[in-house]
Amino acid sequence: MAKQKDYTARIADNKKAGFNYFFEERYEAGMVLEGWEVKAVREGKVQLTDGYVVVRDGELYLIGCQINPLKSASTHVNPEAQRTKKLLLNKAEIERLIGKVEQKGYTLVPVNMHWKNGRIKCEIALAKGKAEHDKRDVIKDREGKREVERAMKGRNR
Repeated sequence: MAKQKDYTARIADNKKAGFNYFFEERYEAGMVLEGWEVKAVREGKVQLTDGYVVVRDGELYLIGCQINPLKSASTHVNPEAQRTKKLLLNKAEIERLIGKVEQKGYTLVPVNMHWKNGRIKCEIALAKGKAEHDKRDVIKDREGKREVERAMKGRNR
């Protein structure tokens, strides 16, 4: 039996989440996936952009994360791209997150999906939504940095 490598490799990022939310805390959660989903994730057929996390019956579920099935999916499996996936966290962490989400107006957002010790993990963040002016400030800062980089490149030539 081959020894599994101890590494962390990113599969997919949710860049939109960083633009729309302020992250307060981050958690690493395991995921309950089907075999065809793991194969599709290995091929990079994942999209987290529209994903969000909900609480049902004291458990966390990832909704809206799209894992597109491979063309070579088996004939006896009926793949569903936007299937709800259960997230696995420690009981105390789940209770703490549920308390924050219900009381203080926080939301849970998937930030990225990555490999860790041969398993697929989903990093979720306890987040607060940004106001429109905060988003504009982010855009202004980004544009300013681009201008500075362009000026520095032109000067170095």
